[in-house]
Amino acid sequence: VLSKERMILQLSRSLSRTAPVLRRSVHSGTRPASTAASKLSADRPLNSEDIYAREDKYGAHNYHPLPVALERGEGIYLWDVEGNRYYDFLSAYSAVNQGHCHPKIIAALTAQASRLTLTSRAFYNDVLGAYEEYITKMFGYDKVLPMNTGVEGGETACKLARKWAYNVKGVPKNKAKIIFADGNFWGRTMAAISSSTDPSSYDGFGPFMPGFELIPYNDIPALEKALQDPNVAAFMVEPIQGEAGVVVPDQGYLTKVRELCTKYNVLWIADEVQTGLARTGRRLAVDHEEVRPDVVILGKALSGGVYPVSAVLCDDEVMLTIKPGEHGSTYGGNPVACQVAMAALEVLEEEKLAENAQRMGELLRSELNKLPKDIVTTVRGKGLLNAVVIKETKDYDAWKVCLRLRDNGLLAKPTHGDIIRLAPPLIIKEDELRECIDIVQRTIMSF
Repeated sequence: VLSKERMILQLSRSLSRTAPVLRRSVHSGTRPASTAASKLSADRPLNSEDIYAREDKYGAHNYHPLPVALERGEGIYLWDVEGNRYYDFLSAYSAVNQGHCHPKIIAALTAQASRLTLTSRAFYNDVLGAYEEYITKMFGYDKVLPMNTGVEGGETACKLARKWAYNVKGVPKNKAKIIFADGNFWGRTMAAISSSTDPSSYDGFGPFMPGFELIPYNDIPALEKALQDPNVAAFMVEPIQGEAGVVVPDQGYLTKVRELCTKYNVLWIADEVQTGLARTGRRLAVDHEEVRPDVVILGKALSGGVYPVSAVLCDDEVMLTIKPGEHGSTYGGNPVACQVAMAALEVLEEEKLAENAQRMGELLRSELNKLPKDIVTTVRGKGLLNAVVIKETKDYDAWKVCLRLRDNGLLAKPTHGDIIRLAPPLIIKEDELRECIDIVQRTIMSF
């Protein structure tokens, strides 16, 4: 009995101590949450506005996403947190060529992740060599240097080019130059923005990397003039400029690039991070002209969008100029990445995604060219890397068109104000594409 009385007394004192706190919270305008209310709040799924607000509060403001909060993807479709389904016409900037969550790629990821994820390159592992053999034989190069992201691939290619220039070409120390084209985009590291002509990329981040020079894109006379400098190590160029708005060079441009780089003993670096891996209707975009760069950079769809994987391919003369300790990455070439990349490449071949991209791209452009030229001034692209140029007015621009496309069940993203990229996963079928074409046509005509 005494024990029970003490318990009651202690409970009473405890309640009297907490009561003023509860009263203060009521008077301060803050309602004390009961256990049930807290549980209800925790159980309530976040809606789109909640997700926008949380990212805005806790995340850096270095992106301007289209307002849609996605939670699931499968094949060519995405679903938002409210359950609305959309056609994906961006494919994570061509990283999801094989479609979202491709079962073969996911199976490779999960199988290896439960066995061995990371050793670093301090030791050998049983997967890296298999991947290296697979990818070099597929693309016809002696060696591969595995990295994680596309921009790391670009950085690696620039380092290889400089090392080759000093060790093989005989350029004086610290005098090597790399030529880039106006409108290029290969990332936002200090090196990448040092070659950029887009103020939103470089403004406020100087000083910049020396030894980078710019020439106009798709301009063979300008290229030949630049290559006559004996200190030029390489010309790095996108076969089709993606971020610039799917800018396609003249037929024969890549062939002439190959001829000039050979003539002046300069490495040709093809940035195929976005254009490669079946996106333009060929395994690589350079395959449209059947030319072979000295260095190829791959990324994005090299993992099917499930893991960061990039690669630099070249022959021994270039690759073996870099010695142990001169370049590397803790995660580059890790077992999970290697298994995922092999599965992703197998999907491209087994499902003939380059051939499908070629056919579907021709259909998409032919139908979009039927839109009035006073609204859509240009339709351009290769394979399923395409863009439309919107004639801006006081009533609409590319951003507003993309918002209405979202409302009509299709997700795309503008670039440079008046351009909309249209790049669905390469697994899209004709009936699905025709439905998407109808959405795009109806949406644009609604303006």
